[in-house]
Amino acid sequence: MNGKTIGLTVVGMLAVLTLGGAAFIGSGVYNIGADDHHTKLTLTIIEQLRERSIAARSKSIDPHYVEDPVRIAAGAQHYSALCVGCHLAPGVTQSDIRRGLYPHPPNLAQEELQQAQRAFWIIKHGIKMSAMPAWGKTLDDAAIWDTVAFIRKMPDMTSETYRQLSQEHSK
Repeated sequence: MNGKTIGLTVVGMLAVLTLGGAAFIGSGVYNIGADDHHTKLTLTIIEQLRERSIAARSKSIDPHYVEDPVRIAAGAQHYSALCVGCHLAPGVTQSDIRRGLYPHPPNLAQEELQQAQRAFWIIKHGIKMSAMPAWGKTLDDAAIWDTVAFIRKMPDMTSETYRQLSQEHSK
């Protein structure tokens, strides 16, 4: 095969894929409703895209490990105001909004400790088509690091400790 034939073959394949994709999208056959789960293949592709995208963008972030109890308490207040409805907390096992979300958000009170850079990037930038907002439009970096510090402590926290920290928000 010469270069011209290969080029025409590639262009033809791309045209067929483009037309097929357009026909699939235009048909409306794929149910985008949050109450209908993705196919296994679609979910695998989306999960890989999410994980690789976050890893590529968060690796250059300089982590700010916050161990100051005052800043962790500030993070608890941000979390109780903005996050608990979707991600739960110690002693908070369900919420009305969480039931209807797909993909289902992680229960951060039961998650393994995640990298600070990853948590910071996710909180700041959000995740498309997941209901995870970009809190960087609302919170400054210091407040996001406070929230990251709280999230990293939360899996070891009792419901009483969480309640005490989060009640300061309502005062």
